[in-house]
This record gives sequence, structure tokens and C-alpha cells, in this order.
Amino acid sequence: MFDLMIFLRGLLMGAADVVPGVSGGTIAFITGIYSRLVHSISTLNFKFLSSFFAGQFKSSWKELKKNDFALFVPLALGIGISMFLFSGLVGFLLESYAAYAFSFFFGLILASALFMIKTTKRMKLEHYFFVAIGVATAYLISGSSALAANHSLPILFLSGAIAICAMILPGISGAFILLLLNQYQYVINAIHNLNFLVIGTFGVGAIAGLLSFSKLLDYFLRHQRKLTFSFLIGIMLGSLRIPWQNIISNDFISWIVLLLGIVGFVLVFTLESAFGKLK
Repeated sequence: MFDLMIFLRGLLMGAADVVPGVSGGTIAFITGIYSRLVHSISTLNFKFLSSFFAGQFKSSWKELKKNDFALFVPLALGIGISMFLFSGLVGFLLESYAAYAFSFFFGLILASALFMIKTTKRMKLEHYFFVAIGVATAYLISGSSALAANHSLPILFLSGAIAICAMILPGISGAFILLLLNQYQYVINAIHNLNFLVIGTFGVGAIAGLLSFSKLLDYFLRHQRKLTFSFLIGIMLGSLRIPWQNIISNDFISWIVLLLGIVGFVLVFTLESAFGKLK
């Protein structure tokens, strides 16, 4: 059965993933499907392929159904549609209204970090140590200058593999990673213009990165959940450097900038409240 609410989550995740500084993983977390998503990806069953090519179609179908398609199908559809629709809009906003756009992103990220702090109860000294490591890591990454890279197919494949690892983590923006690799505008334009060669190469790289990285993340979520979330909280807080630098470099702090930051902040808790009832 097609789950409309998971499809809606996909729309929100897709919109977040085209924005530098905002993570689709954050949306997955605050809307209650993060752990399920990571676990479902890490336990994907590919045994159906061997059965299919061996002509054992009934066995292949049985193995195929072990995958969580009730999650994957509506979520992937929502993400794909949203990324296509928002890619052109986000590019326009960042080019014409950068300070306003990034103030909204700042509010989103800050509220997401506070939400995770609220969720990660009874934090101890070692948890705060991992928060500090996360802050330092994200702060240093966000201060790096963009890497000079071409748009060859191998570079696009590698960019997809690295960016998807960021997209699945709450707090780290895959779009920002693409900015560092000098691939963001190129990929956004490819999505908007339906350049299937670029999209396909990037997508295959993303799938490769996702399948490998999700297993490691799933392990840490199951065995070191609080330490993992503590590190991710730090990543969120450290990544605030990205929108802040873009705000002050494009405009003085004005009441519109402050208002949009508040709107972004309130939106996260509104989403959490709305989706929390459906978890």
C-alpha cells in the first residue's frame, strides 16, 4: 500500500537535500523514520537477483519482498519529485536572496540540533566530549575553501558517493559537500534540466556510497546510539558556520533576516509535533 505520509516525508527530505547547510537526514530524524531508514538500507536483501537469474522466480519474489519497499517506494518517489521541483527554485533564491535564504537555513539547523539534544536524554561527560568533536569537525569542514574539481564522470561518481554519506546524517548537508567539491551548481542544473548521463552517474555513486556507509551507521546507532547522536549534535552546531558566513557576507542583520531565522526555527518543531503523532 502506498503510504502518503512517507511520501510527504520524502518531499521534505528532497527539498532539504538541495539546500546547502540543510540535511535530509535531519528531516528523516525529526519526522520519525531515521532509524528505520538506516536499518532498512543496511539490511537490503539482494538474494533475489541470484534466484531470478537461476530461473527460480517464486523464490526470487519471496526474497525481494523481504526489503522494506513500503518505505523505499513512496520515500524515493517523494525525494525525486521534490529535488526536481526545488532545484531551480533554490538556485534562484541563493543567487538573488542569499542572506534571507541562509537565515532561514540557520533557524532550521539550530532547531534541529536542539531537538536532538532534547531527544538524547541524560547526557554524560563522554557525550559532551563527542559533541565537541562534532563541532570542531563541522566547523573545520565548513571553513574549507572549495576544491578545484572538474565535472568528469569519475568525479561525479565520487561526489555522489561522498555526498550521500552526508545526506543520510542529520546535520551534515550533502549539498554543502557538493559545494566543497565544486559540483553543486553543475548537479543542480543537471537535475533541473534532466541531464540523465550526469544524474545517472551521480546516482550510481550515491547508491554505492549509501549501501556501504549505511551499514556502519546502523551499527553505531544500535550499539552506541547516544555517542553517535552526541557527535551528530556537534556536527549540527558546527555546521551553523555555513549559513552564518553567508548571512553576514551578503547583508547586514535586518528584521527580515531575523524573522526568517525564527520561521525556520519554529518550522522544525512544528514538523516534529505534527509527525510525532504518527510515529
